[in-house]
This record gives sequence, structure tokens and C-alpha cells, in this order.
Amino acid sequence: MAPSGSRNIKKGCWRVLYWIPVLFIALVVAWSYYAYVLQLCIESIEHTGEKVIYLLVYHVVFIMFVWAYWQTIFTRPMNPLKEFHLSYSDKELLEREDRGESQQEILRRIARDLPIYTRTNSGAIRFCDRCQLLKPDRCHHCSVCNKCILKMDHHCPWVNNCVGFSNYKFFMLFLAYSLLYCLFITATDLQYFIKFWLAGGRAHFRLREYLNGLPDTQAKFHILFLFFSACMFSVSLASLLTYHCWLVCRNRSTLEVVRAPVFRHGTDKSGFSLGFSKNFRQVFGDEVKYWPIPVFSGLGDGCSFPTCLVNLDPEQPSSSPTRSHPVSKSAADGRQSKPLTESQSRLLTSTICWSEIDSATDRKGASNQGMTIEHEA
Repeated sequence: MAPSGSRNIKKGCWRVLYWIPVLFIALVVAWSYYAYVLQLCIESIEHTGEKVIYLLVYHVVFIMFVWAYWQTIFTRPMNPLKEFHLSYSDKELLEREDRGESQQEILRRIARDLPIYTRTNSGAIRFCDRCQLLKPDRCHHCSVCNKCILKMDHHCPWVNNCVGFSNYKFFMLFLAYSLLYCLFITATDLQYFIKFWLAGGRAHFRLREYLNGLPDTQAKFHILFLFFSACMFSVSLASLLTYHCWLVCRNRSTLEVVRAPVFRHGTDKSGFSLGFSKNFRQVFGDEVKYWPIPVFSGLGDGCSFPTCLVNLDPEQPSSSPTRSHPVSKSAADGRQSKPLTESQSRLLTSTICWSEIDSATDRKGASNQGMTIEHEA
């Protein structure tokens, strides 16, 4: 009992420590609200129209920023469905086998009924020993959350949560609105920052002339520090947002950049890419009105993702890219693999498989060659 209690206390302490970065961000945001609203807008800006416009725009951006941040923190990461977990009989069968090859045969048999197309670097079925499940495509085990996370991108300490399929859109909006928040503060605070900065380097008899718009020393400090903080965060947020926009356009995750997904035919870093439009809609959804709002609107279920490369997997029956996932070999027994959702099927509509493009290119080249021969004859 004592060791168990000690472990629980240790886990509890780590849980508290994990919230420190989130608490730091919350304190910075709370201070920025005080500095901008009270010290800058209410105390320092004298023109009523300018003050009202600044406050209205600021609060719209602030609400969207806080909403997106809240959603990113408190949206629970999605875990694989029960179909990917081993049954009790499969667990017993796997435990009885000592040889790795025999265990892989069991896993391959189970995987035939599931929409799994990625493998390990050695070509084996991706299996999680801790969660006792076959990992869906793009799923990874998080050592911090101690769970397998669907389409895991990374574990972010600033939100104390895994960024994955269920909250990746929220994370993107959090970056976008936080950058907009910092840029707006920088732009509106600039003239007052310059007034304070120039006043600091002037002679004493010119000091009062430059400080007419800055009523007291406390406001001057907040305005100066607010500008520096907003500029500093803008640079880091802009680089991070640019990187994740590139990931969305390529339909890749941070983990897939570090280690490209492996299919049966080999490694392919663009294996899940369907083109810019379809890649973007896979994260943000089909309805434009939901794109800027922190509500879930992505496509799919997180367990299976459309890709033309599935036709190159010899262990899976071939199928048309506009149809659902192929029926397994056990279809004669009344079982079939999990079909694509309607949204995933829409993603594949009008998408031409790369293998079909290659064959079409070959046929076109052969035709052109034949015409050239006839012309020379």
C-alpha cells in the first residue's frame, strides 16, 4: 500500500507542475488586459472615439483568443475506438506466443478487418504494448498522457494537453487569435510607446512636453512593458503559426515531419496529402462559417484517413478511391472492415490515385512515341 500511495502522491505533484505553464500564460493575459484596458485606453487615451474603437476591437479579439485557448486546453484528446483494442481471447493468444513472428501473424490477422495501412520501419504492424491495441494510422502513444492519441501532433506544455485530431483546429485558431491579439496591441500601443521612449532620452526641460499624454509613472511602465511583451510574443507566434499552416497544407503532423509514415511499399512523407483544398477541409471542415469559430468541424473520425496509397498495400484488397474501405477476406463470414465516413468519402471524390496518374502518363507517352514513329516513317 505504501509504494502505491507514494506513486499516487508523485503523480499528483506532477499534475500540479504540468499546470504551471498554463498558469503563467493566464497571468500574462490577465496583466495585458489590465495594462491595455485600464492603463492605456481608460487612463492614457484622451480622445473618446479612439478609446471606444480600441476597446471594441480589443474585446472581440480577446474573447476569440480566450475561447480558442480554453477549447485547446479542455478538449479531451480522442483515443482509438474499441475495434482497435485486442479482445480477451486475442490477448491470451498473443501472450502464449513467444516468437515475434508468430505474434506478428496474429496481429496481421486482426489488422485485416481494420482500416490500417501504415507500418513500423521494419514493416511490422504498429502495436501499443501499454494500451494493448493496434494503432490506427497517424495514432501515437503519448508518454505524458499515457494514452494513444488519434492523429497526435505533439504534447504542448503551454496548454497541458495533447494536440491531436479532436483539438488541432482549436490549436490553430489559438495561434492565429493570439498572434492577432499581440499585433493589435503592438499597433495601437506604438504611438504611446514612442512618446514615452523619446521622452526618456530628452533633457529634463523637454520631458513634460512629451509626457502630456501619459498621466503617471505607473501607466508609462505598463505601456512600455506591454509593447515589448507583445512584440516578443508576436515573433514567436508568427513563426509557430507559419509552421503549422505549412503542416495543414501538406496534411502532415509534427511527428510525421520527424518520422515520415511507413506504408507497405515504403516510407512516404506525403502519403496522406490530398491537395491543398482537401487537406485544409480535413482540419477545418466543409462549412466556411465554422472556420473562424472554435467549434469542432473537421472531417472524419480520426481512426482512418483517406489516401490513394492504400491501393498499393498488397495485404488490403484494391478499391476505387471514391468507394469506402475495402471489404476484408473475411467478408464471406459476414464481417467487413470499417468503412470510411461520409466526410472522408467526400474528401476522396474527384481525387485521382497517383498510380492511375502514372499509368495515364505512360499511356500518353506511348501514344506520343507511336505518333512520332509514324511521322518519321
